[in-house]
Amino acid sequence: DDAGPIVCRPMGLPITSGCDTACIGTRDCSDNEEKRSLELGGHVGFDSLPDQLVSKSVTQGFCFNILCVGETGIGKSTLMNTLFNTLFEAEEASHYQNGVYLRPRTYDLKESNVQLKLTIVDTVGFGDQINKEESFKPIVDYIDTQFETYLQEEMKIKRSLFDYHDTRIHICLYFIAPTGHSLKSLDLVTMKKLDSKVNIIPIIAKADTISKSELHKFKIKIMSELVSNGVQIHQFPTEDDAVTEINSSMNAHLPFAVVGSVEEVKVGNKMVKARLYPWGTVQVENESHCDFVKLREMLLRVNMEDLREQTHARHYELYRRCKLEELGFTDTDPDNKPFSLQETYEAKRKEFLGDLQHKEDDMRQMFVNKVKETEAELKEKERELHERFEQLKRMHQEEKRNLEEKRSDLEEEMNAFNRRKVAAETLMGQSLQASSQSFRKDKKK
Repeated sequence: DDAGPIVCRPMGLPITSGCDTACIGTRDCSDNEEKRSLELGGHVGFDSLPDQLVSKSVTQGFCFNILCVGETGIGKSTLMNTLFNTLFEAEEASHYQNGVYLRPRTYDLKESNVQLKLTIVDTVGFGDQINKEESFKPIVDYIDTQFETYLQEEMKIKRSLFDYHDTRIHICLYFIAPTGHSLKSLDLVTMKKLDSKVNIIPIIAKADTISKSELHKFKIKIMSELVSNGVQIHQFPTEDDAVTEINSSMNAHLPFAVVGSVEEVKVGNKMVKARLYPWGTVQVENESHCDFVKLREMLLRVNMEDLREQTHARHYELYRRCKLEELGFTDTDPDNKPFSLQETYEAKRKEFLGDLQHKEDDMRQMFVNKVKETEAELKEKERELHERFEQLKRMHQEEKRNLEEKRSDLEEEMNAFNRRKVAAETLMGQSLQASSQSFRKDKKK
């Protein structure tokens, strides 16, 4: 308290020799009076920022969406169960679907203290129809719908992207039938339609059904056909030195030949996931038997976040750019000057109102034309009805005239008949009178 007013020592001045901390005050540290020192409560530095991000991300949780494309019964559900070591609820699909539809299912998983919202999208009925020309369309529409939903949320005035459930597809596992020959036309067409919208990893399903030599040739054949047809499959990134070696080696193993199984079989002294056959056992996690471990390593441990980033930074940005360009938005105006969002909005609004007015005028003119056509049809029908009425009227008058003539004829016939009847009755009376007089005369005689 006797040291006088407290001031801060300017940064850059040397600390007095023999003092472990920065002195605060107006007196030199060499004085033997009471000194005031500050001690740090812990580590101070911005190098703790990664720890803060990790803590925040763990608290918020993660989402990961997998699209499984493949024919019915090729082993999609089994591989997902094996991949996440969980029995997901699965509804067996038949081979008699009228078309292809997508069935998403979302699960909440937790490993250690990390929460993952996993969505698995299955393509039900894919490849089961005779006409397979439009089999890829429902898949493309589903992916675009998820992009559109995210874009709509992003363009809201009041956004809630922090807790938004992101349903964009992060990875497409394309299941290839183990024919050993070549890819089907459906496979090439579908992957070509999807490669600009999603990260594609081709997978040879049920790889234990063909021999190792045939499998090796089949892999080479698949990659050759993909390259020759311009299909872009996902390549694991090699820019980061930490994963360059492993990702480079794994890129050389594409497509992965996998076997899935949730059954545990005793091999030696331990239980392993395997498929048991009369001729032997195929171990799922044995790298000499299949590439399941490689797939799990690349998909979950090494590149999951990269797949999420690629989806947002590459595929979604491409969709967003194309969508905004369709709406007329550009980064610069024709004079290469920064554009005004307000002016663009007003221009688009004016254009939209103009189109709306034009459509309204067309509809009004169409309505007027329809009214005129209807009036003309009604007048024509009225004229036809009038002519019909006049015709019926003439027919009625003609029939009435004929009936009057017939009536007069009948009346004349009735009068003639009555006259004849009266004459006959008179003659008959006279005849009876004459007969009566003659009879009386004869009786007197």
